[in-house]
Amino acid sequence: MTDLAVAMTDERKRKRMVSNRESARRSRMKKQLHLEELISEMARLKSENAQAEMHANLLTERYGKVEAENAVLRAEAAQLAERLESANMHLSLFEVVRGVKMDIEEISDPFLRPWLPVCTTQIKQCNC
Repeated sequence: MTDLAVAMTDERKRKRMVSNRESARRSRMKKQLHLEELISEMARLKSENAQAEMHANLLTERYGKVEAENAVLRAEAAQLAERLESANMHLSLFEVVRGVKMDIEEISDPFLRPWLPVCTTQIKQCNC
């Protein structure tokens, strides 16, 4: 081989080596940028997850309070129903003994019977 051929081969090897180094550098930079993006996304997702967890805990706490309040209200409603039944029994006895009709109409409260529609005077007059 001539000196010129050897020099040209060496020059091609050197250019290829420089090109490979530059390509490797770009590849490392690209990989580093991707890693930084993933780390940033991970931090964002952790933050979102923490907020969602806080919100879920708050809702669970509220649900527990509402459930406890409902239990108290159910117990009160049952107690009031028992008292009403007892009062009606006494009135029935009084009616039998005295012969006087004692009739207490049932209180029409839509909150006590939520399955019935609420009647308003604006829509129509009704006896619920």
